Amino acid sequence: MTPIIHSLLDNDLYKFTMLQAMLHQFPQTHGVYQFRCRNNDDTAYPLADLKTDLENQLDALCELRFRQDELDYLRSLRFIKSDFVDYLELFALKRRFICVDTDDNLLNITIQGPMIQAMFFEIFVLCLVSELYYARLSTPDVLLDGQKRLDEKIAYLHTLANTAIASSEPPFIVADFGTRRRFSRDWQTHVVQSLHRACPQIVRGTSNVYLAKTLGMTPIGTMAHEFMQAFQALDVRLRDSQKAALEAWVREYRGDLGIALTDVVGMDAFLRDFDLYFAKLFDGLRHDSGDPYVWGEKAIAHYNALKIDPKTKILTFSDGLNLPSAWALHCHFKDRIKTSFGIGTDLTNDMGLGKLNIVLKLVKCNGQPVAKLSDSPGKTMIDNDTYLDYLKQVFEIAR
Repeated sequence: MTPIIHSLLDNDLYKFTMLQAMLHQFPQTHGVYQFRCRNNDDTAYPLADLKTDLENQLDALCELRFRQDELDYLRSLRFIKSDFVDYLELFALKRRFICVDTDDNLLNITIQGPMIQAMFFEIFVLCLVSELYYARLSTPDVLLDGQKRLDEKIAYLHTLANTAIASSEPPFIVADFGTRRRFSRDWQTHVVQSLHRACPQIVRGTSNVYLAKTLGMTPIGTMAHEFMQAFQALDVRLRDSQKAALEAWVREYRGDLGIALTDVVGMDAFLRDFDLYFAKLFDGLRHDSGDPYVWGEKAIAHYNALKIDPKTKILTFSDGLNLPSAWALHCHFKDRIKTSFGIGTDLTNDMGLGKLNIVLKLVKCNGQPVAKLSDSPGKTMIDNDTYLDYLKQVFEIAR
């Protein structure tokens, strides 16, 4: 068996930033994560067939340690604290915290343990499942089709780069967000390197820390849903959980990494908590579900109501985008607010094959249920209807 993951840096930046905040402020927090494939009926073969290969890959993953050059790179990032790097020098993922099982043709993965361990598994597990799955479907023709699609993206970027709009302010900025559902590690590297070389003024960053280090790109990322969700079970009132999470982030990063995630309990409930204090402290907001145009208009209206010039803020879009849809959003909003775009599967797994819609979500924290009330139907992941109804009631969500 050849290990797929070669480096613990082969992970998204927000895993490091969230891990640092949890280590400093809530190191005793315990989490439970569960895997789900949202389109099991559409897979080319049962994901349960991957169980043995996945377990072998997890064994290899848990043998990895951070190398000195990787620690030095992390230490060079101004928002990463030296004591956190010292912790990572001793860090290893513990195999006992992750369990893989099958139920008929379904693949079940559960992670249980301290969140300073458990939260670091997610991206690795998802990209392992994705690469193992697509390895059985890969053929020379698939790779040729993938290259053709990549060439079309490069041509599209060249066309955009030559337009007056793309070269004007604010700029059109795209980052790779495709680690978790990539076709393969090598393909992601090839795609990101090719796009960045072709149009570095547009494709500026990547969420993958290893690629950022090796390709000399900007690592991109702040927080994910799990960080905000955890506060539903920490020592604060449920109604205050969003504000407590934002406050903890500000306390940790003191102005760095200032993009707030808005859809843990929906945009409307988020904006009720995102008052003048937070609106001034955070650089902008991230969209990850729901209609991006409606969401963006709500964000601009909120800044205007607070007497904040939206042109001083940024909206980051990261939900199911491709280059044309990102460009359309940029053109719609650019005269009123800055934009940036994180594109995932459409960059790193556009091979002409069916998409694997897999997630690994936090479902319990400190023994209590937690949930995300997404702005998109079908993204909520919880089996506890009583808690879900209570969460909706507390945040005044009528659905």
